[in-house]
Amino acid sequence: MGWRFEYRPYVPVAQRRAAAAREVAKRTKNGATVSPVRIAGRAIASTFWGKAWCTNLEGYSDFENRIPRGRTYVRNGSVVDLKIEQGRITALVSGSELYEIRIDIDPLPKAQWLALKTHCAGKIGTLVELLQGKLSNAVMETVTDRKQGLFPKPTEIKMRCSCPDYAGMCKHVAAAMYGVGNRLDSSPELLFKLRAVDHLELIEQAIPSTPTKGKGKNAAPTIATSDLGAIFGIELGDTPVAKTEPKKLTKPTAKKAITKATKPKKPLVPKISKRAPIPKKG
Repeated sequence: MGWRFEYRPYVPVAQRRAAAAREVAKRTKNGATVSPVRIAGRAIASTFWGKAWCTNLEGYSDFENRIPRGRTYVRNGSVVDLKIEQGRITALVSGSELYEIRIDIDPLPKAQWLALKTHCAGKIGTLVELLQGKLSNAVMETVTDRKQGLFPKPTEIKMRCSCPDYAGMCKHVAAAMYGVGNRLDSSPELLFKLRAVDHLELIEQAIPSTPTKGKGKNAAPTIATSDLGAIFGIELGDTPVAKTEPKKLTKPTAKKAITKATKPKKPLVPKISKRAPIPKKG
């Protein structure tokens, strides 16, 4: 007897969302942290890294028949939890039930990472430029190259979903993969974490050696305050800081006024009365 796959009955989106919300609330109550993917409008991603991830995903010809359903699922809020860790993506996606997804990503090969660092050496000015995707065309082409770039190849991805669809990439996995693109909009450094590489290594040769704290070869380079503010999306000047009152400059202590009472008396000199000269004896 041949095996036959049976599709589960269609469940309306509103009903799926309600069931997912109940399950998420239950997990949250038990202490689990949940990070849903929320998309406003039609665009799944709006920044360089998010768009580049989605573009690369849509280039996977092995999964092209599943990609469109994944777009629909992520747009309608079906990805109710998404976490990106080193070498792993985990997610909860609402379908006929709430399905658990695990996607394992191979680390970026060391030789490939070394080649990327060599090509980008001195071409990325600051950490802000890297994370905001403000890169030259040459650097962008390098980091997004399908064979030698940062994004994983289909052969470097292992996918698993608790749904009954045994396709290599089901629609729930595709939705989670699109969710990664959306998450990279706000946290682009997660791409480097996923591939088990340190993004700071791409700019370490571009960071000026001065000013540094302390002196010598072991002194660590500092990042400008304006760069830190741009990275975290805040104005550091708005953060209340304990102020240290500057020491008041005081004038030299004035000499005390000399009063009659404190004025020292002049030493008494005996008065010599003037007398008529004594006539000399003849």
